[in-house]
Amino acid sequence: MDIEKILKKVEEKADYAEVRYEKSLTNTLVMKNGNIDAVNVEQEKGISLRVLYDGGIGFVSTNSSRDMDDFIKRAIKMAKNNKSKVGLSKEKAYKDKWVVTQEKKIEDTDLEWKIVYLQDLDKRMMDTKVNIPARIFQLNDTLIEKEYVNSDGAKIMAYHPKIGFFYFLTVVGKTVEQGYKQFGYSGGYEAFNVWDLENVAINEVKGLNKVANQGKEAPKGKMDLLCGPEVTGIAVHESCGHPTEADRIMGRESSQAGESFIKENMVGQEVGSEYVTIAEDPTIEHSYGYYKYDGEGVKARIKYLYKEGKINEFLHSRETAYKMGIQSNGAARASSYNREPIPRMANTFFVPGDYSFDELIKDIKFGIYMKNFTEWNIDDKRYNQRYIGRESYLIENGEIKDPVKRPVLEVTTPGFYKAVDAAGNDLEFTAGSCGKSDPMQGLDVWMGGPTIRLRNVIFR
Repeated sequence: MDIEKILKKVEEKADYAEVRYEKSLTNTLVMKNGNIDAVNVEQEKGISLRVLYDGGIGFVSTNSSRDMDDFIKRAIKMAKNNKSKVGLSKEKAYKDKWVVTQEKKIEDTDLEWKIVYLQDLDKRMMDTKVNIPARIFQLNDTLIEKEYVNSDGAKIMAYHPKIGFFYFLTVVGKTVEQGYKQFGYSGGYEAFNVWDLENVAINEVKGLNKVANQGKEAPKGKMDLLCGPEVTGIAVHESCGHPTEADRIMGRESSQAGESFIKENMVGQEVGSEYVTIAEDPTIEHSYGYYKYDGEGVKARIKYLYKEGKINEFLHSRETAYKMGIQSNGAARASSYNREPIPRMANTFFVPGDYSFDELIKDIKFGIYMKNFTEWNIDDKRYNQRYIGRESYLIENGEIKDPVKRPVLEVTTPGFYKAVDAAGNDLEFTAGSCGKSDPMQGLDVWMGGPTIRLRNVIFR
């Protein structure tokens, strides 16, 4: 589709315009207990148009190439009727094409190969002799083509293959335990080797089995905590990434995805200990949230949301950056052609420290090691939160002891981060689908960090 031709028509009638075209092809395979449950192929393509006219903004989208004149008229009319007085930050206009490389191409990988691989993974899980009566796998691969132009002169093209995998397991021993994990990768089916999928899944099975058969009641009260990378990752995503989204801070998301305890004037305010630095980096190659330019043509870069325990930077679109009188930092993302780009996370993580796992644990006299979680909750302002451990262990005198069942940590965001006194060097990422806005936008992300140590937190 000639989106430059559409842009040229709009430029004559609007103060600013941008056109996005997106085409995607997604293959999905669902397997239950080693048997194929569903196979689906979905194709989506369309264009969106966003315009500014005398401070008003209009956004329209279509999956049809018919009657582009009417399409343009609708966008202009919407902008003229909009009295919100929107502006966009001035940004450099890039002309570029970026492509995610693949070693084992999605295009060359047939359904039979995927089925055999997942059935073999299922068999290896069952070979552990653990009782796993329910095993659900879901595999997705997607090929995405994007084109973007705007009236500032930007012209960006992208080809983005990505792989997603999810498992949900039920292990039965003396009690029933369940576990799940999501994986994501930008690239081809070399992803399975990168993830070390077989070993990760089998270790999950063994860990759940240990808790199901040997788990004891978790202690309560004030004690130290070791958070594994999976727990660290969900915590930073929910209690740092979301509350630093500029549109949430400014109140736009209040009736949709919630608010934030952070206010515009809180940059530089203490939120944690000096050991807490949390980054957001879309430029990590082959990450699930990877992109070179955001949905508004702004070049992606790393951002430090909390830095050495202080609120440092927000996630911005051009609109929110304009309102705060700064430049955008390339955080505007849209889940599809028919959604507008808004401030979003991509790859959010706790910046690792220098400690080994053994060094982190040796100074703990009494505490809990929460390797991963079975449940998390956080309020709409991202302040009060709760994490329940899945595979967790008692720590006594610097040694890991018996597994414990579902330890419950309830804490505030500052309470969590101010308790951190050390960070490990074992940075890991977990994939997720981050939801926000209305209509809902689900976007692929990574969240992660190393093992971190917290002192004197309260378990309920």
